[in-house]
Amino acid sequence: MRNKVIAILVIVIIGIAISYFMTISQTERKQLPVIQPRDVKKEMVDPELLEKGIGHRIGNFEFVNQSGDTVTLDDVKGKVFIAEYFFTTCGTICPVMTEQMTRVQTRFKGNGDVKIVSFTVHPEYDNVEVLRAYADKYGAVDGQWHFLTGDKDALYKLARTSFFVLKPAEAANLGDAGSDFIHTNNFVLVDQELRIRGYYDGTDRNEVSELMEDIKLLLNS
Repeated sequence: MRNKVIAILVIVIIGIAISYFMTISQTERKQLPVIQPRDVKKEMVDPELLEKGIGHRIGNFEFVNQSGDTVTLDDVKGKVFIAEYFFTTCGTICPVMTEQMTRVQTRFKGNGDVKIVSFTVHPEYDNVEVLRAYADKYGAVDGQWHFLTGDKDALYKLARTSFFVLKPAEAANLGDAGSDFIHTNNFVLVDQELRIRGYYDGTDRNEVSELMEDIKLLLNS
């Protein structure tokens, strides 16, 4: 009887060990791509970048957040950050995306190495006061989650030249602020070196869960 119990324990321990090392192996095997302009659909990329193809980094920016503070590229440089485009009066995909982004904030709340930046596509309406109310509604943590507004041309240029979050107007599941800008439902994952490492459907809970796991990968890299 004693030998039988020992044998069972050995089998259980071996099973746990195998499962553990398989999990480690799978984590080690996953390599996030470094996304370049050539990897993105042409209509999503500023024409001047199409010939460059490689070596892409997020460009400089300077906008104002929900607290009235100026936020620049320096505030996210060296961090893992997630970017999105939205507008506060959007009644379609934006509320879903913001709810999903709150999951990301909750998962990494208090982690100074993870930032979230939400750029408005409707700065004519989304001023500091409006963004303050929106941020408070969703429990955004100041300093970790920035809702940004500013010059319209600069906001749009950044979307076209850095994050590549444009799609044809006929594409499904987009948000339109009644302008020439059609923003996608994508969350953009950017690493500590300002390189794009992934796009995730911000309306899809499973993809956002994958995003959070990929953030962990970058933090541990």
